Amino acid sequence: MADLRTHYMGIELKNPVIIGASNIVTDIDNLKRIERAGAAAVVYKSLFEEQIQLENLEMFERKTEYSDRNAEMVNLFPVSISGTPDIMEHLCALKKAKDSITIPLFASINAVLEETWIEYAKKIEDTGVDGLELNFYSVPENMDGESENIEDKQVRILRDIKAAVNIPVSVKLSSYHTNPLKHISYLENAGADAFVLFNRLFQPDIDIQAEEHHFPYSLSNSEDNRLPLRFAGLLYGNTKASVCTNTGIMNGSDVIKMILAGADCVQIVSTVYLNQIEVINTMIRELGRWMDSKGYKTIESFRGKLSKKNSENKLPYHRAQYMDFMMTTSQILKKYKIIN
Repeated sequence: MADLRTHYMGIELKNPVIIGASNIVTDIDNLKRIERAGAAAVVYKSLFEEQIQLENLEMFERKTEYSDRNAEMVNLFPVSISGTPDIMEHLCALKKAKDSITIPLFASINAVLEETWIEYAKKIEDTGVDGLELNFYSVPENMDGESENIEDKQVRILRDIKAAVNIPVSVKLSSYHTNPLKHISYLENAGADAFVLFNRLFQPDIDIQAEEHHFPYSLSNSEDNRLPLRFAGLLYGNTKASVCTNTGIMNGSDVIKMILAGADCVQIVSTVYLNQIEVINTMIRELGRWMDSKGYKTIESFRGKLSKKNSENKLPYHRAQYMDFMMTTSQILKKYKIIN
């Protein structure tokens, strides 16, 4: 029988399937089902500083709504705009989740202020989690922002967090960098133990009848995993950090592809929503059966086999792939019956 064990952030996992951050994992019963289904680890729902700030503002407005109703009344309720209660609620939930399962549990944070990143990281470490995922992303909002400033800030935050905590730290990155590989090298030098490729950003849509924006929740599909697959193949042999691919990993075949490219493990969310928690067990069994059929005893025996480093055909990792694709366009036209 195949040995499915792998390593992530220096931690041994019983298989490569990790449940990514989502609302699914906030329910203790779901966490127990996830563990029974065979998941190797869980990333808890991200803590967002912006959400805490918004909730604090709403609470402040409610508490001060009826202030100064008469000369003797200053405030109807005690005024507190500190984010501490909201953070404490998240920390308590995180500790409860950690205590409810035996597989590794990783926390995830996204902050705004540099000092808040450090504050959250320290408090999260105290809950006993096995590691911390930094949910890095930046959405350009004006013409003045410089990419160097964004990337330098991320490197600085990572370095400060690594100096402040003793648990391993991974970085979940956006693909929207001119050269993600270069940025990854800087982050690795700053101490990153692992990289999650990539952060899937939700984009706005427009309702043309109401003439207003709306934000549909769109689950991923297997077509979405091509980009993380490419970068897993590019990173293999070029980083000592763990590589975890994310987005569009829906079944056992997708897991196998990622490992062949060079990933150590994967994170899944959409397939759990679509196919229920028990899909985890199906994916793991598919991986094991495939390994047995190929004669692979361990994950390491085929990890990175089709990476850029190990592939005889380098075309998939070069720009020339696009030109090769365009030269065979006639095959696509025939497939979709645009031409005979």
